[in-house]
Amino acid sequence: MKLQLSPLSILGSVVLGGVIFSLLIALLFWSRPTRSPVEAVTAALTVIPAPTASPTLVTVAVVDTPESTIPEGFSPNNLSVGSYVKVSGTAGLGLRLRLQPGLDAESQFLGVEDEIFFIEEGPKEADGYTWWFLVAPFEENRNGWAAANYLEIVQQP
Repeated sequence: MKLQLSPLSILGSVVLGGVIFSLLIALLFWSRPTRSPVEAVTAALTVIPAPTASPTLVTVAVVDTPESTIPEGFSPNNLSVGSYVKVSGTAGLGLRLRLQPGLDAESQFLGVEDEIFFIEEGPKEADGYTWWFLVAPFEENRNGWAAANYLEIVQQP
């Protein structure tokens, strides 16, 4: 016994299946929970500029100054040849050690805040500052002239 299906019954089955499928989709669509509208969120971006080491331009009048008339070994803030000093009062910016005493002299390197040096020579007056020749205790090639305004005497390290 063989079951025979007529084309009409096949067509009816397909249509019935399509109707059931459509009803199932409609039921799922209408029974889903309603979404509350989401407000648009605006991103807040705060830009914080990074600190820079941009030099500040300073106009300096160059005036020929006579050689120092300071007696050898005299210092108003107790600095003297043979003393140890540290870089101080630069607000973390450091102190330029120069080839010669004076603001126009070429800068050798930058001594960092609290770095220790040995006073080997000085004082000399130039450009309104008292200058001392400093040498790093453990790196003799780190040396140069520095303004006394940014030096603080320390006990021997």
